[in-house]
Formats: sequence, C-alpha cells, structure tokens
Amino acid sequence: MYVITGATGNTGKIIATQLLEAGKTVKVISRKADHLAELVAKGAIPAIGDLADSAFVTEAFTGATAVYLVIPPKWDVSDWTAYQRSVKDSFLTALRTTGVKKAVLLSSLGAHMLEGAGPVSRVGELEQEARDIPGLDVLSLRPGFFMENFYGNIPLIKQAGIFGYSMNGDVKMPFVHTRDIAEVAAKRLLSLDFQGHTHEFIAGAADLSMSEAAAILGKAIGKPDLAYVAFDQASAKAGMMQAGIPETIADGYNELFNALNTGEYQQGYTRTPEVTTPTTFEWFAENQFKYAFQ
Repeated sequence: MYVITGATGNTGKIIATQLLEAGKTVKVISRKADHLAELVAKGAIPAIGDLADSAFVTEAFTGATAVYLVIPPKWDVSDWTAYQRSVKDSFLTALRTTGVKKAVLLSSLGAHMLEGAGPVSRVGELEQEARDIPGLDVLSLRPGFFMENFYGNIPLIKQAGIFGYSMNGDVKMPFVHTRDIAEVAAKRLLSLDFQGHTHEFIAGAADLSMSEAAAILGKAIGKPDLAYVAFDQASAKAGMMQAGIPETIADGYNELFNALNTGEYQQGYTRTPEVTTPTTFEWFAENQFKYAFQ
C-alpha cells in the first residue's frame, strides 16, 4: 500500500492517479472528504484528518510500503514555521512508529539551508531529521520555482501592468511545472529503487530570470511590455499582506527571495540532462497562464 499526503494538490493527485492506474493500493489523505471524491471513485482509500495530528498520521501510515510526504501550504496561519514544524514532527513520529521503509519527500531547491530560506528551511529540517530513523530510505525531490506560482501575479498584472517580488530581476533559477515533479515522484515510487538518504533536483526545461519570464508571459497574454519589478522587502511585504497573505508567510517569502539574491539558495545545483524535465515555461505561458489570465 502507498500513502499519499497532499493528495488533492498539484503533485499528489497526479501521483495517486498514476499509482492507481498501475494497479497499486493507494490511501489518500485530505482534511476534507469531498476533495477526495474523484480519487475514491478510481479506487483510492480515503483518510480524512489533519497532518499535524501525529496519531491520525500514524494510523494512516500503518501498513504502508511507501509514502509520499508533502507539507502542504496553509494560508490562515499566524506562525508559518510552527505550522510546518507541527506537520514535520507528525511525519517523523509516524515514520518511527510504523516502520515504513520508503518515503519520497517533496522538498525544494535550497533545502540545504536550515536557516535563512523561509519555508524551505523547514522542509530541509525534515530531510535532515528523517536521517535518524533506522531502516528508512528517503528520496528528497528538490524542484525549482513552480511555474504555477505566477498565477498569483494576475491581479497585479491586470491592475498595474507589472508584477514583482523582492528578488532581483536577473537572478536565474530553474522553473518547474508541478506535473513534471509528479511524474518523477510517481516513477520513483513505482520503482522504489532508492536507498539511504538521497536528493534529486527537478529543474524543468530551462533556468530563467524573472525579467525573462516577464517577456514570455507578456507575449502570451498580448502585453509585450509587461515588466518585472524588483521590489524592496518592505514594499513586497506590504503588497503581499494587502493581497491577503498573512504577515508570517510574507516574511518567509522575503527571506527565501533574499537567499536567491545572494546565490546561497542555488548552491549545489547544476543543470544536467538527468535533472532536466520536459515542460517549458513557454508551453505553460501559452497553454495555461494565458487562459487563467483571460
């Protein structure tokens, strides 16, 4: 049996579907039963509960051959670090208690930074602390910047004709579509060919800067002059909070973008054919972002 956390998310849903199509027994976790209806209709076993509840997670993981671990976003928190650590600790308790042998973890580029990378540092903690669990093999997937993050810029683009973060416009990083992450995760869960504690970068088709992204998005939506603006941290924080993002999350994003600006976040990453995945940013802009914008 496989257990998929974050089963209704961009990666978890695809992973669960592919495992079910391969004839595997799959348990899917969500806080709301109705969100799992489509997967349950395909044969998945539902588990309804809170990932911060270690007793619930332990029960859900019992009997699993392998698990897919993701700390999902939660947009109504007052302390983002505390929330992430509560889920992390729940996972670790369940893994120790149940004796699960294999885990694939959705981590991130920058997870080597246990401080100074905002929310990514907490996922890095999970990577590190899982090493202390005897008999557990963990593959940590470290993707780059999610293409789908750009959806959050649509209101600002419509209002002001610009978008921006507190990140320099010329900083390059891998842009990754979440479906590519799911494809890699599903393949590795089906093969279970990893041992020990390893990580694997998932880098999309190209490394791009935000200025380059603006040109590609602008072309797709008929705004060739679309500009990326590198905001100072105070302005970026104010803008995020005005858009309804809690202060704790805004601070976390600013910390992450600062790590990108310094280059520390990208340390250890090199693009190779092995980490390159097929979905291009141009495809995303033309086939998904354009229609979301319209």
